[in-house]
Amino acid sequence: MRELKILAVVVALTLITYWGVEPFAHSQMHPHVAPADFKFNDVQEDIKDIKALKGDAANGEVLVTANCTACHSIEAKGFPQLMDNASAGAAYGVTPPDLSTSGKLYNEDYLAAFIKNPAKASLVQHKFEDGRVHPMPAYDWMQPQEIADMVAFLKSIAPKEMTNKEVYTDACQRCHSIKYGDMKGGSMAAFTSDADIKKYMGKLPPDLSQYIRSRGESYLTTFINNPQKHLEGTAMPRVGLNEEAQAQVVTYLQEVGDSKKAQREELGPKFLIYFVIFAIFAFLWKASKWRDVH
Repeated sequence: MRELKILAVVVALTLITYWGVEPFAHSQMHPHVAPADFKFNDVQEDIKDIKALKGDAANGEVLVTANCTACHSIEAKGFPQLMDNASAGAAYGVTPPDLSTSGKLYNEDYLAAFIKNPAKASLVQHKFEDGRVHPMPAYDWMQPQEIADMVAFLKSIAPKEMTNKEVYTDACQRCHSIKYGDMKGGSMAAFTSDADIKKYMGKLPPDLSQYIRSRGESYLTTFINNPQKHLEGTAMPRVGLNEEAQAQVVTYLQEVGDSKKAQREELGPKFLIYFVIFAIFAFLWKASKWRDVH
């Protein structure tokens, strides 16, 4: 009986220590932030005149072709890259994205706000001061109808379905490598060279192979949606992914960096049950051998 009392005291002290220390440590390492905002409420005032209009995809194609294809490829419409990734990264600081999938990946309101003012929409205005300019010019000189038309066109050419890897590639790989995605083939290296992206961002963006393990799903969900919530002043832009696309990015990070998660979670309860059974047999064995002593 005395052993059970000792065990109960040890368990109680362990739980008190864990629940007293772990939440505090977690709060320091991962401070609470507001949930991810997939409605992008902060851009609504800037685009209210655009949202009130119905976009014309045909006219949008003319506008996108005239204003965007000098820098961006649109493989879906037969506009290939004008430069290889290395040359484009050297020219712009970061490799410009192909626009074929932008209507699928990005929130519609964010996309309109980004066309209007890229630095403001992506929350990196602090990077572009004292004469520095964002590599993509602002199109706030356009009429609201024209921006609405461009968004309509980008949505019209977007694919209906994309794999998790394809979403990650188009949304993240311009800056971030994920070498565990294809360590031998090397196809998941960042499109922009280390030297160019370090110069553009201020530091080298991390490889994301293990970020699902080191940061966790909750952190990544809020961070990708708005990096400034966790790292105020960071050079990483708000990407503007819609909820579905962002979930696919996080899922791909899990597939690469935590592929055994389901098996691990399934094994956990079985492992604990084994320890409980083992503890019971150990107690009974001890009781039978030491009964005379006590």
